[in-house]
Amino acid sequence: MTAAGRPQRDGLSIGAVLAQLRKDFPDVTISKIRFLESEGLVRPARTPSGYRQFAAADVERLRFVLAAQRDHYLPLKVIKEQLDAADSGSHPAGPGPRLPRRLISLATPGDGEFPGMPTPDDFVGDHETRLTREELLAQAGIDDDLFAELRQYGLLRPVAAQFYDSDAVRVARTAKKLTEFGIEPRHLRAFRASADREVGLVEQIVAPLSRQRDAEAKARADEVVRELAALSVTLHTLLVKAGIRTVTGG
Repeated sequence: MTAAGRPQRDGLSIGAVLAQLRKDFPDVTISKIRFLESEGLVRPARTPSGYRQFAAADVERLRFVLAAQRDHYLPLKVIKEQLDAADSGSHPAGPGPRLPRRLISLATPGDGEFPGMPTPDDFVGDHETRLTREELLAQAGIDDDLFAELRQYGLLRPVAAQFYDSDAVRVARTAKKLTEFGIEPRHLRAFRASADREVGLVEQIVAPLSRQRDAEAKARADEVVRELAALSVTLHTLLVKAGIRTVTGG
């Protein structure tokens, strides 16, 4: 018998599990563990009196969930799908979080649910167009001064040596249009910073796949990058659209 008069249990109590997890996840709480249990992500045994008994496998399962949330920003639905697949023998869950075949169960942007929005195919890189500075100026219709400002504020970046691709032409043309409204390149630094943050998030999510050496994993990483990019731009567009309604009153 324990000091509290309860039968000795073989598994760990929820308090003991919390103590183990807090070494790596200092923000975890008992309420969080109970919530993950209620969502079906961990299923500890129970004593006849109703006390939880966490096995070592349960603790590792919790580590997997917490790491997937903290390091890969995966939603619980996706994490549960991965764990269910591991339970059924489809693929192992360890040693760390793995990416699912699809990150989000929404329809692909650009289809019937998101008309007019970008699709993953829109994010296939342009590996053929290579323009010199002079060619970029001519195609975009900008002068040296605007080009210099766009470079200064990070809006134009060469893709190889000092060459530019077709997207750089579109960026330059768009920036030129904005100058007609009095919006100068220095005002567009927030766009650059926002884009870099979104790219950084995508890089974090696909990092486990990108580090693998086999060709299939690298191909999957490229696919996931394009899917995430399309979803990210779609979300950004919808948020701006919602915000503009407050400006126009409609």
